[in-house]
Amino acid sequence: MDAVHRLMEEGIGKGIFPGAVLLAAEEAEIRFFRACGITDQRTQKPVTRETIYDLASLTKPLATTLAVLRLLEQKKLSLDLFIGNLLPELKDSPLQEITIRHLLLHRSGLIDYRPYFIPLSEAPFKSRKKMVHGFLAREPLIHKPGARTLYSDVGFLLLQWIVEECSGTRLDRFVQETIYEPLGLAKLFFVDLHRNPRLQPGMGEIAATEYCPWRKRMIKGTVHDENADILGGIAGHAGLFGDAADIHRLLLALLRAYDGLESVFHPKTVQTFLGLRTDSKRRLGFDAPSFGGSSSGDCFSQNSAGHLGFTGTSFWMDLDKKRIIILLTNRVHPCRTNMGIRRFRPRLHDLVMESWMKRVA
Repeated sequence: MDAVHRLMEEGIGKGIFPGAVLLAAEEAEIRFFRACGITDQRTQKPVTRETIYDLASLTKPLATTLAVLRLLEQKKLSLDLFIGNLLPELKDSPLQEITIRHLLLHRSGLIDYRPYFIPLSEAPFKSRKKMVHGFLAREPLIHKPGARTLYSDVGFLLLQWIVEECSGTRLDRFVQETIYEPLGLAKLFFVDLHRNPRLQPGMGEIAATEYCPWRKRMIKGTVHDENADILGGIAGHAGLFGDAADIHRLLLALLRAYDGLESVFHPKTVQTFLGLRTDSKRRLGFDAPSFGGSSSGDCFSQNSAGHLGFTGTSFWMDLDKKRIIILLTNRVHPCRTNMGIRRFRPRLHDLVMESWMKRVA
């Protein structure tokens, strides 16, 4: 894996990211776990394997989707339930015939993104979530639910609303109590901006993200996404922080359940979420490799699940080969216009997978 480490250093040298952590594992056996670069251009603190990153859209599969999965296991939800039957505010609205399945597959008919933080920035914090619910209820459909796929942050804000309505508790508390704590995951968490949290000793350094023109400061230890920030750091599409080791433990629990083994998850539910589909290029709440040009590279089988995060984070899990690759970076530091990671990711994934193949041969 020396070539992998050299490629990581090349990524730093070419300015693709200031620092990164890479974890590659075959099921529970970690084969490669390296940290390189710095967490923050101002402090020059080195990245360690314990460095915590803003996971951005990894929140979707690793928090919101798993909350939905848990509610299905508790028989409080079903995949084909119309959301108009769950949320009275949506009854008789164009959104009423969207299903949970539509939302998880990004086939809801909703737009991809709205800058809700702009009108919310002048509102008192206590009224913002209700205002967001009002915005969501009034969102027009841009196509019929199920007609086509459009990746949507708006859809996952709607899923957060559904999770909180059905569970009776906030999204972060629900996943913490029902998933993370049972698995002993202390380093997967949301940062509640209105409780002024402090990391516990030994939790590790948090990598800085972007200098935000809207907030007029360098973002570090608080969520990068503006819509998540305006909601206090807890949202269905972004807000989760974590380190590579805990992401691996969570993915391993999913992989074991997928294989029918003992886990905190029910095998049948996980198999439903991660199973190959004929109606979509995605899995339920997870991405799947595209044919040609996938961020996963060319060596992951089609029976793989993963996701990307805007801040430069990603994971891919090959369900056949039992291989997991987690890449955490803060490629948006200090500026989000740096897009070099798009070419770097598949190159890195291919190199790791080829190293495995050579070792097996």
